[in-house]
Amino acid sequence: MTKRIGNKDEAHQRSKQEKKDIRKTNIAREAIKQAIAKSKYRNAIKNHQVPIVVVQPA
Repeated sequence: MTKRIGNKDEAHQRSKQEKKDIRKTNIAREAIKQAIAKSKYRNAIKNHQVPIVVVQPA
């Protein structure tokens, strides 16, 4: 759920451009998460610890 402003949701007050920007940001964030997960397991050697790298979106 989104936060409430009076009796309306905060999301209702966003412009179309804001919604597009949020959607693009979410898609990019998810792509980064997937890339990290793939790289973590692609080169993994059995019974070896894989270092975790955290990438912050710009």
